[in-house]
Amino acid sequence: MDDVRSLTGTHIDILREIGNIGAGNAATALSLLLNKKIEMSVPRVQIATFAEMMELIGGPEQVVACVYLRIEGDAPGNMFFVLPPEQAERFVRRMIGDDSFSFQDGADELGCSALQELGNILAGSYLSALADFTQLALHPSVPALAIDMLGAVLSFGLLELSRAGDYAILIDTAIYDERRPNESIDGHFFLLPDPESFSTIFRALGVSGG
Repeated sequence: MDDVRSLTGTHIDILREIGNIGAGNAATALSLLLNKKIEMSVPRVQIATFAEMMELIGGPEQVVACVYLRIEGDAPGNMFFVLPPEQAERFVRRMIGDDSFSFQDGADELGCSALQELGNILAGSYLSALADFTQLALHPSVPALAIDMLGAVLSFGLLELSRAGDYAILIDTAIYDERRPNESIDGHFFLLPDPESFSTIFRALGVSGG
């Protein structure tokens, strides 16, 4: 699979199934962490160009909260979990039990740790699902947190992305308390496989390019 544009509906269906399994695993982990029933859904999975990724979030100057980590193993790449700062604050408030928490007050260590843990749980859950499907060894690095303009935080993966032809896997994620289903925390997962990793992943899934 040398050209990511050859990905078909079958590939997307596989990625969506992996996303749904990962979301289920993450919901279980978050429920245990927060001691309340947490649900997660994957409204959309798609292959996006770098420009499309930017526009989906609101443009390169849009300020976001971003958890970044490096994927090591058989299909290395970069992973970003991006969400609006107000959504990140809402999650942290629930997690630490402080309704006054705000990132605008500075880099609160407890709040930053909570957000990094969210990214760690989500990334671990998605990678575990992907590893189970592909039988590949995939390991996340320790997550890093940044609150900055989207163009700045995504630049971590620019080198690999440009070499891969400017394509990435986008998984939308909605997290919500079972008792408050209308108050979801909506974020975006960007999986930026290294150039050879797209082929490795789909070869392991037994799906050839179009």
